[in-house]
Amino acid sequence: MVSFSAQTKNELARIFPKRRCCQLAELAALTRMDGTINISREHKIGLQVTTENPAVARKIFRLTKMVFQLNTEIRVQRRQTLKKNNVYNIRLIANPRMGEILRELGILDDQGLIMPGIKKSFMKTKCCRQSYLRGVFLGAGSVNRPEGNYHLEIITSNLQYTEALVALMNRFAGIQAKISSRKDWQIVYLKGSEQIATFLGSIGAHQALLNFENVRIVKGMRNQVNRLVNCETANLSKTVDASLKQIENIRLIEDSIGLNKLPSRLKMIAQLRLQNPDISLKELGKMIHPPVGKSGVNHRMRKIEEIADKIKNGEKPT
Repeated sequence: MVSFSAQTKNELARIFPKRRCCQLAELAALTRMDGTINISREHKIGLQVTTENPAVARKIFRLTKMVFQLNTEIRVQRRQTLKKNNVYNIRLIANPRMGEILRELGILDDQGLIMPGIKKSFMKTKCCRQSYLRGVFLGAGSVNRPEGNYHLEIITSNLQYTEALVALMNRFAGIQAKISSRKDWQIVYLKGSEQIATFLGSIGAHQALLNFENVRIVKGMRNQVNRLVNCETANLSKTVDASLKQIENIRLIEDSIGLNKLPSRLKMIAQLRLQNPDISLKELGKMIHPPVGKSGVNHRMRKIEEIADKIKNGEKPT
């Protein structure tokens, strides 16, 4: 069964921005998440991006050609681990332009050092920010099936970059991403269903968002029904418990002094309760002529309880 994360990534992998700046932003994020810089014996610099998703691999391949017009190659390897799944390596062969390419991708700064944060040009426009976050999710993101717990996360390895990524995500209204640590990794995560829905919509996962919302609505209705049932059950339980206690008090009075010794209004409600042990106080009140409200019935029941308490304590009822 294909996971919800895989379905979402397959949908996102089919989106290709029209503007070069957005194409570059998305490719930069994918490279930052899954890329490796290779240096040959001849000190030539190459770049490799690795993914386990074939749709994402095809997207990286196409984006590289669209943005840089470079010849790239894809190599497929089969893991020898338990999963034994394929791994796709997209390689940018070493060439004189590689330093310039790495700077455009925001991997290196103008001094040739690894850039710790996110290149400012990727955050200038909303469309570039959306494209960058789409690339981040494709490269290192996952989201739980909406039938379970609501949880979306992105795994990174550098705290400074992680903080920059959180700041970028939180520029979108309705998103409040947070950071946690897991061994040597930094985890950017979203928990609330509203936040996850906003994020999916922002990066263009509209079909995934539709599925997510459908499940969320069904879950919400189911939870509401459960709350109503639980509430009704609790109220019914309280009604039954109260009725049993009232009947116990009435039986005690009947066996001790007789119900005829009670004032007429108490005698009437006592007899109605014995005849109708399962109904509520409000329903009991409607059976009296003229009808009495719930508070009036409750007051009479308290008087009956006081009389029963005196009998239990050996006192003479008044």
